[in-house]
Amino acid sequence: MTTEHYPPIALTIAGSDSGGGAGIQADLKAFSALGVYGASAITALTAQNTRAVTAVLETPTDVIRAQIDAVFDDLNVGAVKIGMLSSVPIIETVAATLEHRDVPIVLDPVMIAKSGDALLRDDAVDCVRDVLAPMATVLTPNLPEAARLLNTSQGEDEQTIRAQGEQLLELGIDAVLMKGGHADTAECVDLLLARNAGPLRLSAPRLDTRNTHGTGCTLSASIAAGLAKDMTLSDAVSAAHEYLQ
Repeated sequence: MTTEHYPPIALTIAGSDSGGGAGIQADLKAFSALGVYGASAITALTAQNTRAVTAVLETPTDVIRAQIDAVFDDLNVGAVKIGMLSSVPIIETVAATLEHRDVPIVLDPVMIAKSGDALLRDDAVDCVRDVLAPMATVLTPNLPEAARLLNTSQGEDEQTIRAQGEQLLELGIDAVLMKGGHADTAECVDLLLARNAGPLRLSAPRLDTRNTHGTGCTLSASIAAGLAKDMTLSDAVSAAHEYLQ
């Protein structure tokens, strides 16, 4: 008797990047490279490349809800990655649609594209922090995003970065991966902080490259891929860190 083996499945809820380097496109590429079947719910269409975001068209909230429900109604989703959610109605819709889904969630609080263009409205920052973040298995902010969530200045040294991660945990978030790529250091340090485990420090030499568009999307998608494979959070984060490097 032959037993069929199906790949694990992950769902990305994010914006589409016409340049293919970030967003939905980057997520699906990471899922595929790591042996995970990728499904998607598109929250916005962007005209975008590595240099600029020139147009954004938000998906109607009823269509976002329908996409997520359609995936869950037919596929055995093992993990969800959330990326670009540009407005309060979209954030609230995604939160309500996932509220009763028993699945690990990786939340990448996308705020600004590598080009410097805003991808999250100013009035939506509190909604990400207060409504969606407490639902996540892990929050993956870069240093500017963590500072904006806390309404403070960006952490530059490891001690301050860890303190900001601990402040995010105090807001009801279960785990935070503080990504250190924006620090001005020769070594890039990511810190995984969790309520039920000690800190995990992941370091790598800084690469001398300008090709960083979409790295945050790829990292969070890779973590979701690991969780879809039933890895522990620390193992999924470690594997994703190694893959991105």
